[in-house]
Order: sequence, then structure tokens, then C-alpha cells
Amino acid sequence: MRTNNIAGRLMVALDYSSAEEARLLIDRLQGIPCYMKVGMQLYYAAGPDFVRELKHKGYNVFLDLKMHDIPNTVKGGANSITRLGVDMFNVHAAGGVLMMKAAREGVNEALAQDASLTAPLIIAVTQLTSTDQRTLNEEIGIPGAVEETVVRYARRTLEAGLDGVVASPLEVNAIKDACGTEFKTVTPGIRPQGSEKGDQSRTLTPGEAIRRGTDFIVVGRPITANADPRRAAEQIIEEMTI
Repeated sequence: MRTNNIAGRLMVALDYSSAEEARLLIDRLQGIPCYMKVGMQLYYAAGPDFVRELKHKGYNVFLDLKMHDIPNTVKGGANSITRLGVDMFNVHAAGGVLMMKAAREGVNEALAQDASLTAPLIIAVTQLTSTDQRTLNEEIGIPGAVEETVVRYARRTLEAGLDGVVASPLEVNAIKDACGTEFKTVTPGIRPQGSEKGDQSRTLTPGEAIRRGTDFIVVGRPITANADPRRAAEQIIEEMTI
């Protein structure tokens, strides 16, 4: 039971260009009760039908489209996503409190129109885990430390009535201190022992992230690019339990 509970906190990033490629991985992971994360690449290729397919197979689904637009557009997008039946989706915290509140309004409208729907968790992206200090200050134009910016966005997300944020595992403690332990953290930038960082700049191992109190970890290439993805996923789950 302990392993199953931990496995449900692992989100596998299905970063593929087609449903066929994603299905090959899913077949190899069959029986592992992990979350499946569908990002832009796969969603734009396979569309909502693939999300429905994952739900039919019994998976929890995080639809990672990072909505960032005017409030009315985000509201409509959130309404459609809720009707799709996903368990979690995200917006960009940089869109502001009104935009984030509009996402919640879109969810609530969908629920009011169809009582059979379940409310998904709504989380906001604070800063991408590829963003380092220089990029934040010099290219994005936000002064101060990365952690300060992440916590400020997390506070605005809480103010908007959303459920949590996407942030690097390095910022989990600060976010929980600022927003409370019930405020969810979803942490990409997870690299198992001995794996390459790739384009991630703010990373921890699965075990380190869990010990810091994160609710979910997102892992892509260490599983999807592995010659034995099932064993890779099992090893990550083992690391999460240590």
C-alpha cells in the first residue's frame, strides 16, 4: 500500500510526438499506478481523445498546457479542460490574479453545467526549472533571487484560490512555509541518482524532493529515454520511499 501511495505521486511526462509512441511506454508501465502528464507536444499531436484514452485506462492525468492569456480566454479553456475529465491542469502565475481566478471560474461553470464532472486541481507555473538566476534577471527582467520570485507567485496563486504551484524542488520548503502544507507543489527538475541534468538547472533526486515535502514529482527523460523504462520507474519509486 505504501508503494502504491508513493507511485501515485510520480508523474511520468509523456513527451512524445505521437500517441503511438506514448502507448508503447504506457504498455511497459502497465500496473504502476502513476500519474500521466500530457504536455504540449503530445496534446497538439494526439488531441483530447488521447486524454480520454488515458482516463479510460484508469490513470490520473495532469494536462500541462500552461495557459497564459487574457482572463476570458483562460476561463473558456478551463471550462473545456474540466469537461475533458483531467485531474489537474495548469496556468502561468505570471498572468496575474485575475487570470488565475478566471481559470477557477471556468472550472466552476463546467461543474455547474454537468454534475457528473469532478473538479480538477488547478496549479500555476511559477518559474520554469530551466530558469537560472541570470535568465530571470537579465532576460525575463525580474530582479531578485529565483526563490523570492517563486514564493511571490505562489502567494498570488493562493490569493487567486488555486490549489498549488509548479516549482523546482529547491523551493518547496519556502512555498509550504508561505502558503501552508495543504498548498500543493508539483516539482519537475527531478533527476535520479547518476542521471544527467539535461536542460534543467534547479534539480534534486526523487528522494530529496519527497523529503522536502513535495506532493508530486515529474520525471520525463530518465524514464522515457531509458532502455528499460519500467525498471527506471520502479527505481525512482524506490528512491521516493527511502
